Amino acid sequence: MPKLEIVTVERPSHLAAFINLPWKIYRNDPNWVPPLKRFVRHMLDTRLHPFWKFSQRVLFLARRGSEVLGRIAGIIDNNYNKYHRTGRGTWGFFECQNDAEAAHGLFDAVADWVREKGMTHLCGPFNPSTNYEIGLLTEGFEHRATFMMPYNPRYYVDLVESWGFYKEKELLSYIIDDEESSRPPGWMATVAQRIRQDPRYTIRHPVRENLRNELAVVKAVYDESWAENWGFVPMTEEEISEMGKNLARFADPDLIFFIYRETEPVAVAVAVPDINPLLQRLNGSIGLTGLLKMLFYRNEVNGIRGLLFGIKSKYREQGLPFLALDHAYNIFRRQSRYRYLELGWNLEDNQAINQFESEYGARVFKRYRIYRKSFADRW
Repeated sequence: MPKLEIVTVERPSHLAAFINLPWKIYRNDPNWVPPLKRFVRHMLDTRLHPFWKFSQRVLFLARRGSEVLGRIAGIIDNNYNKYHRTGRGTWGFFECQNDAEAAHGLFDAVADWVREKGMTHLCGPFNPSTNYEIGLLTEGFEHRATFMMPYNPRYYVDLVESWGFYKEKELLSYIIDDEESSRPPGWMATVAQRIRQDPRYTIRHPVRENLRNELAVVKAVYDESWAENWGFVPMTEEEISEMGKNLARFADPDLIFFIYRETEPVAVAVAVPDINPLLQRLNGSIGLTGLLKMLFYRNEVNGIRGLLFGIKSKYREQGLPFLALDHAYNIFRRQSRYRYLELGWNLEDNQAINQFESEYGARVFKRYRIYRKSFADRW
């Protein structure tokens, strides 16, 4: 058997192998959703994507002979480290065959790289930060991945934990669907209606033509409401613009709304259609046939993914979660093509929101994990 080799991605052929590897890993998995290859290439491009203006990264491949077994990115998010006054390195974009030697070789390479950069610990997976896709799926493998939520084989848990990573944080994903148990109790709708009748509060949806400009309001509320949360790091204006450009292509303004107290935006909710059924059909590329598939199979998009929800801290005791979730639920029920609403991810220790969503009728259907390794534990 050829010797394992860990290769730094430096050539176009290496990058192509890095991007193409998941099609080999998941070729028999019906719940995997292929990303658009051009999107992945753009995300990893340090010259083009705004995340890399304040971050560093290195890409590695694990291979034996000509066979590529795994891949990983080592990442240093300087904005995160500055915001939290820490020295965290992260790993992400991890994919690997069920080969412990290859996986451990990849983790070794990233650990050496971030340690040489002066980092004190290693966490992951982040693709590439909490503002994008994060977490390793640990429960819910029987469900297809939803938009901007990660998916991976079961054996990844063993590959990660056998290297010495331990849990830093658990993330929960909730679902509201057609099951009877997903219907909220009547008293919650009554509370929401009482707040709705308060003339100080109004709900506004964005105008499609102005959707990208509305992101300034989203960012203002999000930054204030999430400032103290685990893992939070403010997005830059360029990141917000990049995300807005991507979401504007398929966003439904009815699924995005702001709650105002008089003239002040105090809460925001952003949800999008779960376009992953279409992405499965596209299989990594659009082209002419992809455009035809998007038209022909658009009715397969029958779910909603809740991307973001935030309430400014001084208004959290005003009952606004009842108003927001009731409004979202009514939209979900009113638009008959939608059959499920996914809420997540939620922090495992955010007991207030987790209990609230459970009482509302949502149930946990997926769990994800963020792992950590302090270098003092290894060196």
